[in-house]
Amino acid sequence: MVHIPRWQVILIVLVVLAGFAYASPNLLGSKQAEDLPGWIPHKQVSLGLDLRGGVYLLSSVDLPAVLEEDRENLVDEVRSALTQRGVGASGWGLFGTAVGFVLDDPETDSRASLAIRELILRDLVIDSDDDGTFRITLSDQAIRQRTTEVISQAIEVIRRRIDETGTKEASIQRHGEDRILIQVPGFDDPQRLKDIIGKTAVMSFRFVHESLGAGGRLPPSVEVLDAYAPGQGEPSSYPVSKRVMVSGDRLVDAQATFQDGQPVVAFSFDTLGAKRFGDATSDNVGRLFAIVLDDQVISAPQIREPILGGRGIISGRFTVQEVEDLALLLRAGALPAELTYLEERTVGPGLGADSIRAGEIAAVLGLVFVVIFMAAIYGLFGAMASVALLINLTLILAALSVLQATLTLPGIAGIVLTIGMAVDANVLIFERIREEMRNGRGPVTAVDAGYRRALTTIIDSNLTTLIAALLLFHFGSGPIKGFAVTLAIGLVTSMFSSIMLTRSLVVLWLRRRRPQALAI
Repeated sequence: MVHIPRWQVILIVLVVLAGFAYASPNLLGSKQAEDLPGWIPHKQVSLGLDLRGGVYLLSSVDLPAVLEEDRENLVDEVRSALTQRGVGASGWGLFGTAVGFVLDDPETDSRASLAIRELILRDLVIDSDDDGTFRITLSDQAIRQRTTEVISQAIEVIRRRIDETGTKEASIQRHGEDRILIQVPGFDDPQRLKDIIGKTAVMSFRFVHESLGAGGRLPPSVEVLDAYAPGQGEPSSYPVSKRVMVSGDRLVDAQATFQDGQPVVAFSFDTLGAKRFGDATSDNVGRLFAIVLDDQVISAPQIREPILGGRGIISGRFTVQEVEDLALLLRAGALPAELTYLEERTVGPGLGADSIRAGEIAAVLGLVFVVIFMAAIYGLFGAMASVALLINLTLILAALSVLQATLTLPGIAGIVLTIGMAVDANVLIFERIREEMRNGRGPVTAVDAGYRRALTTIIDSNLTTLIAALLLFHFGSGPIKGFAVTLAIGLVTSMFSSIMLTRSLVVLWLRRRRPQALAI
């Protein structure tokens, strides 16, 4: 134990130097850190909502509407499956949570059941009566799976939309059965944030209907949609075909740009979308082509010539901010369901600054008291442990900066706790060295036996705490995860500083001074 290989000394020096290098940007302002050259470490610790200020939103996902839409789609799928099997049915409809229909010939019930089970790839519960009445419902497992899919998709879409605004430290997570918790540090406009993440952004391209049916009525295949921002001489609504020529899920890119000095959105389709768009515009030159977003016609340009490149422009009475937000929504994709905001809180940066100041005071006081205690009880050895403790804090700060882990107020509590825990290993080692000295061993053999025999206990105690931290991170929510992250990082760095760094300092001192007794 008193012999340290050269490679280990080099590793310790490199780790310590890297720690100081990656922790040092936190001493600079955010603007100064961003201006540093790319090859120099410039990442700073990301502060959470409670330290930096920002917006807190608790939203509810409209799952009943999604399940209702699934049941309506199930009607079409079942009808198609029966038609392919040559099974006739009538009386289609939704009856509570079930899809119902009646067979024209009750003798075909076995064929109907087989068609449904073969062609509908879902976990369904099928009930039938002797008179040919069928009721189909989604099983509880299918509903739970669908709920998980919708929530996961909504979280991913919200994350992409917020990331597009340049905010990378947002915390977005499921909260309960049908709720999503959104925390965005540094965002100062809650209403704009809700506008960005709250829209479903379902986009489609349809034809504007040009002729009326008998009696001036619109045919069933046409619906009237409001215009997004009607201007002078422009209609406030449009009769639009319900048939979607090209859907917005075929978009691969959307960017805010300018055309003739006006802000517009330039978009492009994937291969299939480009083909459909090209065929539709080629066969309908001269017609109005409505661009529909969330059941509003945002633009209805006339097709002057076929558009074969899969690219187009969305123009209208938009501001620069509106086209940027629209492009962002289209790039991020559509929300699977509507969001309802149940709770909204705005945390000011002043409150965050107070929390940081209180955390700094707690950390400094904890550090001072630990240093005084170690120096008073263990003398020079305690001073060496205190030096290792300071380096340990530097390594924690460096790790948080490199990982871009979000530091919250509970995270600061984890750091303060780590200050106390970091010297536990040294206390065990030093007490073991004292015991070996009382048993008559010399300085070198006492130090060697102290480190060797205390190592197993140190690893066991830190490993059990690390397991607890990992469980807190896995099962906990935002603040609990912040505490778990800093605690886990602190455990790893304290193991390095107490076992490797402090031992190196002790061995270096033993070799230089060669004492006959240890003042410990």
